[in-house]
Amino acid sequence: MSHNRIKFPAGFWAGLRHLGINASDVLRKAQLPLTMMTEPVVTAAQYLAIWQAYSDLVDDVSKGIIKLATGFEPAHYPPAVLAAYHARDYRDALKRMARYKQLCPPESLRITEESEHCTIELEWLDDKQPGPPLLIGITLAFLLELGRRGTGQPLTAKSVEFAHPMGDMQALEAYFGCRIRSGADRNRLTLHRGDLDRPFVSYNAELLEILTPVLDQSLNDQQNSLSITEVVKWIMKRTLTGGHPDIQTVAGELGMSGRTLQRRLTDEGTSFKQLLIQVRHEQAR
Repeated sequence: MSHNRIKFPAGFWAGLRHLGINASDVLRKAQLPLTMMTEPVVTAAQYLAIWQAYSDLVDDVSKGIIKLATGFEPAHYPPAVLAAYHARDYRDALKRMARYKQLCPPESLRITEESEHCTIELEWLDDKQPGPPLLIGITLAFLLELGRRGTGQPLTAKSVEFAHPMGDMQALEAYFGCRIRSGADRNRLTLHRGDLDRPFVSYNAELLEILTPVLDQSLNDQQNSLSITEVVKWIMKRTLTGGHPDIQTVAGELGMSGRTLQRRLTDEGTSFKQLLIQVRHEQAR
């Protein structure tokens, strides 16, 4: 949400160590102080620099994607990912990942179910500052990995699209279990919709009772710390690529009626229509 403050899980560094990658090498490569290892929050620029540095240190983007997706142990999962890992089924897990991703921008996930498939599209809140290909790859790969681990089944994707080249495509196709297209106009993972009904063997209702209220509170606190104008603009940017955001949809995401949202925007000296024009102008720059 607050585009420039991003929660960075301590488990990331532990995960790198597990893969034999020195965290200090990553930080030096990113030209960041070693104290960043203990920082729970980083700026968007630092976040992207860390991922770019990891990408530069692995000899092939595809290897870096597969290594981190398969090597990231549940013991190192941050609370938001734990809540997805212990979900009731794959659908519940994906919804939780998309919801709690809002705690860790600058990317967001859009899930669409239709016919026999489910598409998950990765979108950047700032189109002018997209993340490195490796971050895009690991985000989509981990969504499939989550399904495999949760269900205990060797699930495969239906198709994968990447906007950029991703190194050894054969290795990635073997991992995802489907054809991969690079040079696409979006970054998208398409799953078999039937797989979403599969129950998770890792389902833990008691743990979810503890995690869910805490994560939801964090999300509420984050939204409340911003003006309603900022929150609405953030949601608009997230939904604009998928169509035309209307006031009812945005209000629904905020848990209020369209009338209440319009009144709150009026109190801040703006309107839904004005913000939509503003956001379109910013996205076009």
